[in-house]
Amino acid sequence: MYPTILRHPGPTPIPKKVELAMSQDMFSHRTEEFVNLYRDVTERVKPFFGTNQDILLLPSGGTAALEAAVVNTVAPGEEVVVITVGAFGDYFVSICEKYGLQVHKLEKKWGEACTKEDLEAFLKPLSNIKAVFATYNETSTGILNPIEQLAEVVHNHSDALFIVDGVSCIGGAPAEMDQWGIDILVTGSQKAMMLPPGLSLIALSERAWMIIEANRSSAYYLNLLSYREWAEKGMTPNTPAISLIMGLSAVCDLVDEEGGFAKTVERHELMKNMVRESMRALSIELLTSDEFASPTITAIRTPEGLDLAEYLGHLKKKYHLDFAGGLGNLQGKIFRFGHMGYCFPSDVLQAVSLMEAGLQDFSYRFEPGAGVNAAQNVFLSSLGK
Repeated sequence: MYPTILRHPGPTPIPKKVELAMSQDMFSHRTEEFVNLYRDVTERVKPFFGTNQDILLLPSGGTAALEAAVVNTVAPGEEVVVITVGAFGDYFVSICEKYGLQVHKLEKKWGEACTKEDLEAFLKPLSNIKAVFATYNETSTGILNPIEQLAEVVHNHSDALFIVDGVSCIGGAPAEMDQWGIDILVTGSQKAMMLPPGLSLIALSERAWMIIEANRSSAYYLNLLSYREWAEKGMTPNTPAISLIMGLSAVCDLVDEEGGFAKTVERHELMKNMVRESMRALSIELLTSDEFASPTITAIRTPEGLDLAEYLGHLKKKYHLDFAGGLGNLQGKIFRFGHMGYCFPSDVLQAVSLMEAGLQDFSYRFEPGAGVNAAQNVFLSSLGK
């Protein structure tokens, strides 16, 4: 039985070291053993966020942490701006509307980023905005929004909090929460963090905490003040995802072994370049520009003349290579090549090689080996640095 070669935008492959860490004997979350684990892990993961603030761990998917960021900071009837460049920006819109917020939607065409000029023009006529929500890495399109620039615009043109969904890139993309002025930054376990689903991580600025303290949210399970209170004791208010936190400790070990988080970011940037150059060599179009391309996922347009559903199904059945298709209005028009977390240049070369094999099966015209050769040249060039 061949293993599936999972090149999805999440869930992503789990390192053996992480699997072994998660299989350790269970213990109570109200013991000194857990307190030591919690405090150690939440300190070691701070470089992933670029913050000196405490990291809170929620036993949930990333969506719950995004909801927590909404319900704890903004009251019903208050005005917010949501930047959406794809399906997951629209998630933020839905969450905000569900809680009765007045949403001003800054919407860009799928495949385009939101620029600082876009946001500046959008904010100018607005007043009394309580929060601006943005997606750092849009999973549905492979766009990496210029979050540092957007944060500057938010703080220059409003008193709003800047709240960022980093679910599909934190752990693989640069993040400097404190330096850039992000007030709340959220991620999930099943993407670049190399863990199974079920754990979300959230960091908040001092300014965000002041707003939350004044807001007095009615949330119970997602009450961030409760998480902060228990975090001071090295615990969580409710039963945490203990096995995943054990695994997170192993993730931190792996990042240390790679040479630190900066090296992890370099690897993701390298894999992005390998994928993009390989597609160009195969005359297959990319959805996004190089300027705003994600380091964790690449959106690839359907090769000319191919039925995408048949092609992706063929790749999975014959070569055990599993890509994700498009979402929403991009369904059937793109597929998504995940290269985040436990993924390395050799994995990219393997996936491109199998892609080529599938293209040959469908009589797609290209120079055999062109994609692999292009990706390999990018990789070998990096070794000379």
